[in-house]
This record gives sequence, structure tokens and C-alpha cells, in this order.
Amino acid sequence: MTEHKPRKFVVVGGGTAGWMAAAVLVHALKNRVGSVELVESEDIGTVGVGEATIPPIQFLNSLLGIDEFDFVRKTQATFKLGIEFKDWTRKGHAYFHPFGAHGMPIEAVSFHHYWMRLRQNGDTSLLDDYSMATVAARMGKFAVPPKELPPGVPGLGYAYHFDAGLYAGYLRGYAEARGVRRTEGKIQAVKLRAADGFVEALDLEGGRRVEGDFFIDCSGFRALLIEGALETGYEDWSHWLPCDRALAVPCESVSPLTPFTRSTARPAGWQWRIPLQHRIGNGYVYSSGFISDDEAAATLMANLDGAPLADPRPLRFTTGRRKKSWNRNVVALGLAAGFMEPLESTSIHLVQTGVFRLLSLLPVKDHDAATEAEYNRLTQIEYEQIRDFLILHYHATERDDSPLWDYCRTMAIPESLRHKIELFRSRARIARFDDQLFAEPSWLAVFLGQGIEAQDYDRLADAPALADVAGKLAGVRGGIHNLASRLPTHEQFIAATCRAERLGETVK
Repeated sequence: MTEHKPRKFVVVGGGTAGWMAAAVLVHALKNRVGSVELVESEDIGTVGVGEATIPPIQFLNSLLGIDEFDFVRKTQATFKLGIEFKDWTRKGHAYFHPFGAHGMPIEAVSFHHYWMRLRQNGDTSLLDDYSMATVAARMGKFAVPPKELPPGVPGLGYAYHFDAGLYAGYLRGYAEARGVRRTEGKIQAVKLRAADGFVEALDLEGGRRVEGDFFIDCSGFRALLIEGALETGYEDWSHWLPCDRALAVPCESVSPLTPFTRSTARPAGWQWRIPLQHRIGNGYVYSSGFISDDEAAATLMANLDGAPLADPRPLRFTTGRRKKSWNRNVVALGLAAGFMEPLESTSIHLVQTGVFRLLSLLPVKDHDAATEAEYNRLTQIEYEQIRDFLILHYHATERDDSPLWDYCRTMAIPESLRHKIELFRSRARIARFDDQLFAEPSWLAVFLGQGIEAQDYDRLADAPALADVAGKLAGVRGGIHNLASRLPTHEQFIAATCRAERLGETVK
């Protein structure tokens, strides 16, 4: 059998998306299946607000062989147990979307059905009481979870908050050490082959040219290749997700160092709060149709925990996705592929899954229409599933105190989301695919957190004696509380294991 010759992959753009793609590609290709070159310009800034992540990033770090505590120290990172949502259901109300399960299935029946059975028989415990991540977060506690846990106690899922600029630099060091070639320069023109319209080269300033076999467009909202050169088209979802602008600003840190992201609903959008070791990241995502930029800035600056460290940085976007993420010999990742607002911290994850999907369907010849179509099919499914989860946050609200929330509460929603809501209301069942990003605990947390109640539960939960169910659930609650109470605080854990260097000192 004849071996395929190595192919050259060219990544266009740096930042988190570009250097993540380069790091994963060089790790997998090992400069034998193909080589990797990244083209970027220091004169072109990156968005760099994707500071919060979700648990699958641990798989990426593990695959690349990244030491967790080294990564945390060098990116000023903290640990994230989930997201607290304030004022989304109604003003003054809060709920927590945790990482990890609520309890553990009993005889193959999802745990929450047993909890609902007890509730109908007078039990007053909250579903939050059965979530290790929620209980630990509200205590301000964290530790990397032990491999062995008490019976019935769910694992402690976690992710990270980090400085996006430092993270891109960390991945750049990793990638360059393994053979990625970095080329500095602005792209002046994208050259297409006359015969088939495929990208053949990038013309840079100063007359330099970068040729390649396959191109990864990580050029951000500019989408230089996937849209600028190939005119792929964009599917606009702003009628479902109407926020189209954001302002981002860091502020000084305050204590305690909370192990979770906070999302607070505002009259025309929502505000994020992301605690890092050296500062707090803040931003206001809003709809320009319901508030002016000046009013949005005033709202953001009036709701910081510490003194601002910069002026608010503006960002404009249209929520949606490219009609094709893979077009000819270009795959778009990150903001070039589409924009899903950062409500559930999916931006970095979509880069991760996009580059892994590319590896699983690795292009080995000039054009493979079936492979391209499969990549686009899987990407569309992923984007639409995340889209529905985000829409749920806006639509399932009691708020009618501002035009934005009144619009979202009454707007038509995708049929796929309507089915999920109706199925949950009927039998407390979660409609999902096995490989869907947001699993049953996530949908459950948001359904219940935003006031969608189920009329009934799975009758298989009636099989065990009620006293046995009550005793088992009491044991789970007690096990979680006891374990969480023995954990160090978030600040104590970081100080003992992975504190970042302060200016003028060296971590020993």
C-alpha cells in the first residue's frame, strides 16, 4: 500500500482558537502525517474574553500531557464548579448550574425521579442538596476530587477560569516546542486556485507567500478565508438570541475567591463575573435594540466588585453560525465559524470539538465531498443543540419588567426546544442525544432553576419502598455535606498547590 505524503496545515490567526488548533494538530500529526504553520500578526488584536471553560477542557489538557497545576499557575487560573444565575427567572431569584450529577442513578432510573417522588410525599430537600459541585460552591470550597467517593455521592465536576491571553501564550509555547512554525505578518490577499476555487496560498505584506494543502481559519469575526475568500454564508440566530454587543472590563480582585462564574440578568441582557487569581473579568452582554452603548457601559461600571483596571472594551457580534464550517480546503474554528454568546462558556469548547472533529475526519486528498459533508452535519447538530440550551435561559422566565425580557418570554422558539420543554413538563424526562454536550444534569438545573415544573415522574421510581428511598437519599445528602465541609476553601487550595507568581516574586 502506498503511504500518503505529509500534508501542510496552515492555521490563520493566533489567539486561543489558533494556538489550540496548532497545539492539537502538531500533537496528533507529529510532523510525520503533516506539518503545521501558524500565521498571525502582533498588530491585530484578539477578542480574548473567553475566560471561562467547561469540564471537557480537562480531556484536552490530558491528551496534550499538560500538567494541571503548571497550567493553572501560568494562566492566573482559578477553578470553576458551575455557574450561578441571578435574576434570570425573576428579580431576587438565583439558581446554580453545577458541573457533575445530582445524586447517582438508582436501578438505572435517573436520580431526580426519586427526589420528585419524595417531594410529592412531603420531603423538603432541594435538588441542589444532592449536587457535590453546588454544595461545595456555596461553601466556597474546592479540591481536586478523590478517585474514591462514599456510596451514592456524585463526583465533583470542575473546569477553569483563566486569562485568555496567557492561555494562548501557554499553548503557543507548547506548540512551537513541538515543531509548529509561526509566521509573523498581515495577510494582504487569499489566493484561490483558478480550476476549483480552493485556497492555494496566502500573500503577506512584504511580498511573502505561505502555501498549504489545508487551511484552518481562526481569524475571528473577520473570517478571512471561510467568508472573505470563499463567501460561505451565515445563518443568523439573532431572532432567538437578540443580544448583539458586549462590553468587557477587568477589575481588582476581592475576597473570597469564588469557585464559580456568576451571570446576572440585567434589563437589556446579562453581566458576567469571572474570578481569576490576579483580577476579576466582567462583561455586559446586551441587545443594542433595547439599550444604548453609554447606558450599557454605565450599568457595567456601576456593578463591579472592585476598582476597574481598564476602560470597557466593546465587541459587536451576530449570534449564529457559518452555513458550512468546512468549505473546500478550509475549516473555520472559533469566531470565524460562528458566535454563541458566552452564557454557558461554550466558545473555547467549540474550538476544541471542531479541531478534534477535523482530526477524526482528517483530509488526505484535495477534496472528499462525503467527509466535508459529515463534518458540516456534525457541526450543525452541535451548534443547534447548544443554541437551544442558550435560548432556554432567555425564554423560560417570569420577567416582564423590561422590553427585552418581555420579547424573550413571548417569542417563538425552535421546535426542537419546544419538544424538550414539553417532554420535561410531561414526565420529567430530558430529550437528548448521547453525545450532546449538555447532559441531563445541565438541562435539569436550568429547567427547574427557571421555573419549568414537571407534572409527573418516572413510575419505575415507585418500585422501591418509600422508606428505603428516603433513607438512601438522606445518606447521599449527608455524604455530600460531610465531604464538602472537609474540603479546603478555594483560596486555600490554590495557595497550597498552584498559586500564580505575583509581580516581583517567585513561587517556590
